[in-house]
Amino acid sequence: MSTVKANDLTNVTGGIPTVKGQKLIPTAWVNFNGTGTVAIRDSEGVSSITDNGTGDYTVTFTSAMANTNYSTVIGGNQQMDANPRLDTVGKVPAIFNVSTGSVTIICGFFSSTGQIRDFDLVNAAIMGGQS
Repeated sequence: MSTVKANDLTNVTGGIPTVKGQKLIPTAWVNFNGTGTVAIRDSEGVSSITDNGTGDYTVTFTSAMANTNYSTVIGGNQQMDANPRLDTVGKVPAIFNVSTGSVTIICGFFSSTGQIRDFDLVNAAIMGGQS
């Protein structure tokens, strides 16, 4: 068996490398702080984060997506007390305003009051083709 080692893979026609037609990595991803001054901790393929108000963030891509049929996987947390395991129950980030240049994430709690809150940890991974 052979081992292939490489620091970078590039598709000969440009874009994300594929194996059997499947993209190897997310098109874009981001980990950011959504409280106080919103700040990207680390990212790839994301140019900025916009704080639209409490628990409402827009993730802007470095390069536009080919269409709005991409997949966005999101998660997050706002620690409210000393027990982070209990804090995670009922927290629901959701996506809105899907466009080729950005996606909006709303963070809140699943409850009868539907509270929108800033999350101190927000993650998003976007899979799909770029234009």
